Amino acid sequence: MELTYLDDGNELEDGLFEHFRLSVDAGQQPERVDKFMAAHLEDTSRARIQSAIKEGCVLVNDKVAKANLVIRPGDTIKFVMPYRRRGMEILPEDIPLDVVYEDEDVLVVNKPAGMVVHPGHGNYNGTLVNALAFRLGLSQGPEAEDERLGILVHRIDKDTSGLLAVAKNDEAQFKLAAQFAAHTIDRLYEAVVWGNLPDDEGTVETNIVRDPADRLRFKATDDPEAGKRAVTHYRVLERFGYVTRVECRLETGRTHQIRVHMTHLGHPLFGDTRYGGTTIRSGTIYAKYKQFIQNCLEICPRQALHARTLGFTHPSTGERIHFEAPLPADMAALLDKWRVFTGR
Repeated sequence: MELTYLDDGNELEDGLFEHFRLSVDAGQQPERVDKFMAAHLEDTSRARIQSAIKEGCVLVNDKVAKANLVIRPGDTIKFVMPYRRRGMEILPEDIPLDVVYEDEDVLVVNKPAGMVVHPGHGNYNGTLVNALAFRLGLSQGPEAEDERLGILVHRIDKDTSGLLAVAKNDEAQFKLAAQFAAHTIDRLYEAVVWGNLPDDEGTVETNIVRDPADRLRFKATDDPEAGKRAVTHYRVLERFGYVTRVECRLETGRTHQIRVHMTHLGHPLFGDTRYGGTTIRSGTIYAKYKQFIQNCLEICPRQALHARTLGFTHPSTGERIHFEAPLPADMAALLDKWRVFTGR
């Protein structure tokens, strides 16, 4: 048996990431997949493995497995989740959190702009996961086979504010992960974009691929064979002529999805340094206007994007629950400044 960890999380179809892979040896006797995994994954209980299988997180030969599936020599078992494997040490840090809701199973936190969600290259501490590790009394090394700190089943960008769901136990983790994979999570974002959108509402449906010219950017493509399908529904909330306040509902959850789709429409997010949102895209040529824009960028020095609403089915009660996070002070001040400027 060969166990392979994939630190970068090999991306599969439907937004899933492969965390590790088990290759079944030629001499292996037929055995139920849950028993086989429990025998070969130290510190991981059979009950936890069964929960993962139940929620569709275990693939055998690239097909969703059932607990009573019998594995045979040559089979490949994959453990998948809708987020990348962490692959590094997680140390608890006492960082204040804005907790919107908490019970025995889940926690919903309102992340401020500027906080990285998960440790990664260049951000090894001070992240949301470090803060959650402290709050929940968790700590793990990089090669922990029992991924208890996969408690975050989705992410938002560092400079995006708003709501994130946290799983506090195994069952909650797998059930929430399954909802994200099935795109049954309700997510509404508010954004300020450059320009005056021609329609009051609409849908952007493209595939999203990594930009070959800049590995830190993504871009939309109409090529059905490239990248991953992404769907964003938008609705205009307020117009200021030079910029527009919009609401975006995610049907899928790709990296930078709203940022990429608004850029694809020709209306990048205001203040988005990576997608050209700090360059004046509409308005006048006068110095007074340029100074006004500079003042706006100082008031909200990041992409104007906020994860306002989060809804999901509670993993224990089965109840549909929703949460709202009001606009943070920087985005609220930005909108007020535009209202004064345009006399609205």
